[in-house]
Amino acid sequence: MTSTYNGIGRHEEWANLRRPDREESDGVNVGRIERVISGAAGVALALVSLRQRRLRALLLPIAGGLVSRAITGRCSVNRALGRNTADEDRVSPVASLGRGEGIKVEQAVAISRPREEVFQFWRNFENLPRFMDHLESVQVVDESRSHWVAKGPAGTKVEWDAEIHNEIPNELIAWRSLPGSEVDNAGSVHFSPAHDGGTEVRVVLRYDPPAGKVGATMARLFGEEPSQQVAEDLRRFKQVMEAGEAAAVRI
Repeated sequence: MTSTYNGIGRHEEWANLRRPDREESDGVNVGRIERVISGAAGVALALVSLRQRRLRALLLPIAGGLVSRAITGRCSVNRALGRNTADEDRVSPVASLGRGEGIKVEQAVAISRPREEVFQFWRNFENLPRFMDHLESVQVVDESRSHWVAKGPAGTKVEWDAEIHNEIPNELIAWRSLPGSEVDNAGSVHFSPAHDGGTEVRVVLRYDPPAGKVGATMARLFGEEPSQQVAEDLRRFKQVMEAGEAAAVRI
């Protein structure tokens, strides 16, 4: 049985994986923790001012400013200092690395199999080398940790340990590499119902390759462009799930 890859891919360098967030354009510059603290402090000062009439004229404006800071997330002092603690809240809990440049890959494919079945097959990471051509092996250590060995450019090997840090059964698996890994990486796999009763699988990956941009350029020279790799992996995954066998011919 021959399967057709149905997906849309994107590959770009970027600074971080972020939530779609309107905060970047509306002047918010106070992080969530600071907003909670500001709100609590503002309410406390307001209560004190009700009991201390002589201090009311001084405390009420301060209390109002703190409450406003908590509600709006905007602070004129932060703006004047060029400080923005809201940036710390914008790293996605689904897939994130520390700040710095990296490479992002996003690909999706539609599979004519039930979502639970597709999720369970992927969740057993030792199945992944069956359709991920760049993987040599994945050894599951425990429920959240695993050891990965991948093929690098020019016949080299790359190894790392990873952990699952967010999981929603039949919907989401999110992972990140552990400290000391040869390649810092993080990502997520999303499983969504498709219109025909099947499953849409969307992979979002971000990684910092060995030697940074130089390593990424070398990989492309060796014909190992990351976005194409992921697209081919998903095509083979589709065939494994729908036909029960991996693709014999590479694109």
